[in-house]
Order: sequence, then C-alpha cells, then structure tokens
Amino acid sequence: MRRLLIPLLIILLPGCASDTKARLLDDTLQSYAATIRWGDWAQAQSLVDPETLKAHPLTSLDLERFRQYKVSFYHEGDPVAVKVGEVQVIVEIGLVNLNTQQERSVIDHQTWHYDEKGKRWVLMSGLPDIAQH
Repeated sequence: MRRLLIPLLIILLPGCASDTKARLLDDTLQSYAATIRWGDWAQAQSLVDPETLKAHPLTSLDLERFRQYKVSFYHEGDPVAVKVGEVQVIVEIGLVNLNTQQERSVIDHQTWHYDEKGKRWVLMSGLPDIAQH
C-alpha cells in the first residue's frame, strides 16, 4: 500500500501547490479590487512589490492625486498566465474627480508575480496611472 501511496503523492503534490497559488491569486485580486474600489490607496500600496516601490516611490503629490478621485467602477479581465508564477490582468477603472465631478476611465495593465519567499502574490506594475488621459 505504501508503495502505491508515495508515487500518488508525488503526482498530486505539484497540483496542490498550483491550486493553492491559484486560490491565493484569486484572494489577492479580490482584496486588491476591493481596496481600490474603497479608495484605500495606502492599503493597495502594501500589495505592490517592495522593489517596484523602491524604484518608483509614491510622492505625497501622488497620494494627493489619488485622494482627489472616487472610484466609480472596477472591471477586471481574467488573469492570463504569462509564465510560471506570473500573470497579467487588464482592468478598467472608472474615476470621478471630486472637484469637477467629471468621470473618466483608465486602463490598468497589471502584472502580478508569485513571491516564493513571501508566499504571496505581489503587484509588479505598481498602482494605476490615474494621470493618463
């Protein structure tokens, strides 16, 4: 019996790991979407890869710009695997300028990477560029 169980576990374990990563990706994407919808940009920033933040730090002006908008919608496409441990998601985000009440949308091309060390998905592409027109 044991001889049958070991090969079976060897076959099934890689699938379990990828299922766990897929569930974790789904949870992360849902959490990020909710965070953006609520306009909690500081919390959203916590999901950005630390190296990305180091290379492109957010200034106080950037944070003020985010606070100037209310998110009216967040429509995400399906995640597309680019390579092992990396997916891309295209999202359309509706923004209402709180000063002018004008609505517009931006397209956010997100790249997510699975951090083996931290056992979590991190956003490599940074927060959305809300200054694009």
